[in-house]
Amino acid sequence: MSIRTLDDLLAEGVSGRRVLVRADLNVPLDKQTGDITDDGRIRAVLPTLSALTAAGAKVVVCSHLGRPKGTPDPQFSLRPVAGRLGDLLGASVRFATDTVGESARSAVDALADGEVALLENLRFNAGETSKDDTERGAFADQLAAFGDAYVDDAFGAVHRRHASVHDVPARLPHVAGRLVLREVEVLSRLTGEPERPYIVVLGGSKVSDKLAVIEALLPTVDRLLIGGGMCFTFLKAQGHEVGSSLLEEEMVETCRNLLERAEGKIMLPVDVVAADAFAPDAAHDTVPADGIPSRRVGLDIGPETVAGFAAALKGARTIFWNGPMGVFEMPAFAHGTRGIAETIAKADAFTVVGGGDSAAAVRALGLDESSFGHISTGGGASLEYLEGKTLPGIAALEN
Repeated sequence: MSIRTLDDLLAEGVSGRRVLVRADLNVPLDKQTGDITDDGRIRAVLPTLSALTAAGAKVVVCSHLGRPKGTPDPQFSLRPVAGRLGDLLGASVRFATDTVGESARSAVDALADGEVALLENLRFNAGETSKDDTERGAFADQLAAFGDAYVDDAFGAVHRRHASVHDVPARLPHVAGRLVLREVEVLSRLTGEPERPYIVVLGGSKVSDKLAVIEALLPTVDRLLIGGGMCFTFLKAQGHEVGSSLLEEEMVETCRNLLERAEGKIMLPVDVVAADAFAPDAAHDTVPADGIPSRRVGLDIGPETVAGFAAALKGARTIFWNGPMGVFEMPAFAHGTRGIAETIAKADAFTVVGGGDSAAAVRALGLDESSFGHISTGGGASLEYLEGKTLPGIAALEN
């Protein structure tokens, strides 16, 4: 892969130049207060932004947040992010109340060398996500007018064919930021010749969301450990009743075929924590995975499964984990995710946490992020990379 990097751009000199940085500042916000509940994605882009400001660039940051419908929506404003970004950078960040309008032009024009401006949510403009090349291109033209060079440091968005990710690089000299470069280097190790034993832990809600990556990984991995809501479709495929647990009935036959083809590589829970309802205070206990009561819902893997998965992970030299083992947001059902996360953190292996809910769980459970080899910022992007798909944002940087 031939991609120019931030260091290449810095070597050319950026002092006084406007550098448009596509970041992934899609952070979770508290629905009541609007406060940022996890600033991990903001912190992840700091090395790139700090390098640019230190070199005297006029930095114009753009990002999406949430899924607004192509028009301004106050609940998805990046204004809180501007404040937090300024705190972390130790300098004020100019905030534009629109993306390519008068406020954005004023904010960019007012930048002094080494200063940062943040544009409002890209997805407030229909052109950002449009499937129409002309509409998307017109928006890309407006964005590109704010930069003399472009840096993509939004790994969490590189699997999207969006204007700011796919079309802007064609209009400006472009490089990969520190985060994107690191993500690609790490995932390349997993898809190349990973040190063995290579064990993958998958969780999350749906088999259908992970089917492609399971198909891609099965020939490569030594063991595949499956927990989370998706495990119940596999358990059903083994002929077990799963009560009221999450189940994709249409995927049962697919899971049955996967289990047959896996030839023992796939490891499923032997016990689960079953509750009377999907609620944080619901009555619950641990039951065998093949004996879930008809009216109960499985919300976590059980202690025997945690021990079994931990034993399987012992001795691994490469570990990739994507997806929680249970409803970790509810303390009563977070033990499985915590147990697996702590096991991976202690492993004498190259460990990668595949972004999304897994990364959120690491932080929500108060675990030491430095205990993991790498915590990805892109759940969907990392999975698509492992599937072998062409990622539009990466392809655009290669051109």
